[in-house]
Amino acid sequence: MKAIVITKQGNPVTPSIEFQNSWADVGEPGTGQVRIKTLASALNHMDLWVGRGVPGLDLEYPRISGCDSCGIVEAVGEGVDEAWVGKRVIVNAATRVQIKPDLGGVPGTTLAPEYELIGEHHQGMHAERFLITADNLAPVPDDCDPKQAAAFGLTALTAYSMMFTKGQLMPGQLVLITGIGGGVATSALALAKHRGCPTIVTSRHQWKLDKALKLGADHAILDEGQDWSRDVRMITNKRGVDMVVDSTGKATHLNCIKSLARGGAYVSPGCTTGPDATTDLARLFWNQLRLLGSTMGSNEEFREVVALFREGKVDATVDQVFKPEDGAKAWARLEAGEQFGKVVIDWS
Repeated sequence: MKAIVITKQGNPVTPSIEFQNSWADVGEPGTGQVRIKTLASALNHMDLWVGRGVPGLDLEYPRISGCDSCGIVEAVGEGVDEAWVGKRVIVNAATRVQIKPDLGGVPGTTLAPEYELIGEHHQGMHAERFLITADNLAPVPDDCDPKQAAAFGLTALTAYSMMFTKGQLMPGQLVLITGIGGGVATSALALAKHRGCPTIVTSRHQWKLDKALKLGADHAILDEGQDWSRDVRMITNKRGVDMVVDSTGKATHLNCIKSLARGGAYVSPGCTTGPDATTDLARLFWNQLRLLGSTMGSNEEFREVVALFREGKVDATVDQVFKPEDGAKAWARLEAGEQFGKVVIDWS
């Protein structure tokens, strides 16, 4: 089958991206699985991390990455309802790892779930076909644009879980989103708008701020390395914001903490500029702030956020679309940080 393959580990990743038309087919689905024919797949920063190497994971190359896709169910394995066959779906790439019961009787209710990711721990979706467990499926309308649908899944789930489930964002609260233009950031903007929350966005690029304002952001701050928390305070009449959505990490963390109102939440799904951020513990305890980490989300959350997509209430932002043969160009755009929204591969 046709596939976009990461041939070897390296940084930059783009020189290792290769289109192949003779990759081994995925075969028949196993128990609880379905086989999906890909209509479109979308890139995430995960596709770069897999190419560079993921700390703690012994990845073998060549390999297929990709954790976002829209496709049609071609076949089902044992134990899966045959009614899935022919349905257009998107998938939650996060598969929950089952933890063995603690022999000492310690309850697991306070433990965050552990996930493995299709496209990272396992072969991914940048191919003509792939296998996935049926529990991770969510149907989308037959007449929807598969490129939009492919761009929606993982980033919308990540933003939904971090903002609503963990961060408990309420309608009307003020939200700050850093690094607007990335997939999670644009999804966070769409979800904040849906919940009726005024938004402030930051970026190092004015053109990205201009696009965000057209998408409905209320305020935009150009990040030129200054202490832009002062701008946030000015915009909010010194109050600060109720939530910061920050996947940038080291470069923006302290400004984010200084931008929060009392009781505000800093939520993070990543740290693209580095993990070793400087924080302010005095503000943390004095202002009773909440610092929350979030990784992907459950199948239940996935179905909740996809319901918003099906109803046309929340959509994805697509940057550019490439054919599989031009996969290296898609990776190059993502790796250069030139995108606004999701970079998509059209397999139709």
